Amino acid sequence: MDVALVVLALLLALLVVAVWYVLRWQRMRRFGGVSVALRWQPDKERSGWHLGIGRYRGEEFVWYRVWSLRSGPDRVFSRDSLQIADRRDPIGTESYAVPSGATVLRCESDRQEAIEIAMGPDALTGFLSWLESAPPGRRIPRAS
Repeated sequence: MDVALVVLALLLALLVVAVWYVLRWQRMRRFGGVSVALRWQPDKERSGWHLGIGRYRGEEFVWYRVWSLRSGPDRVFSRDSLQIADRRDPIGTESYAVPSGATVLRCESDRQEAIEIAMGPDALTGFLSWLESAPPGRRIPRAS
């Protein structure tokens, strides 16, 4: 009887976590999130892609990892320090790890290490527009 109770408790805990993930994902998508894959330290041979949701928060692009228990963003990128260094199509098996039809952008920042961001065509258009736009009086290098 005790084993059945433990198994039931574990199944209930897994169900709660699964529901929490689904609700978190829906909430982020509903409030302006776009599917984005991110890879930090792209120069390392074994660095992999991580799926997530990107959102614009004023002067910041915030990224939430899909499989994370963190309630806040996992990465925050400031518009004034982020620059696109390169643009390419996914290579080989990368196409399975990034959103469909994605373009990979290598971004460099004066505050953080280089990263690669992969996003679909619609999300890419929005990202480039956000990156190139700036309040009056502030100069941002062209992103494309």
